[in-house]
Amino acid sequence: MVEQTFGSVKKVAFTWLSAAGGAADKVTDNTYNGEILRAVFIPDGGGTQPSDLYDVALNDDDGVDVLGREAGDLSNAATEQLRNMGAVANSKLTLAVTNGGNAKGGLVIVYIR
Repeated sequence: MVEQTFGSVKKVAFTWLSAAGGAADKVTDNTYNGEILRAVFIPDGGGTQPSDLYDVALNDDDGVDVLGREAGDLSNAATEQLRNMGAVANSKLTLAVTNGGNAKGGLVIVYIR
């Protein structure tokens, strides 16, 4: 995971690899405040390409998906993005991937201002 700040925008990049059940979880080291401007979902290719229609949630410390439950049924072949979702207040973020397939992966990049 890479957590960077560029001016007033924070960029959090989660590289994920699912377990046998098709799930992956990662938690940020830092806490965040602000509006979720954009989330980008980039599936791996080749042997680690996730199952089609995999799902992603980004939960705050209250267990609320700050992506507004809009990152479901994602393509395993194309990069997708969401814009202007929710907000986070003094919270770590937990990436939760489901239905990814066994030992499959990708990258989720979140921009926060």
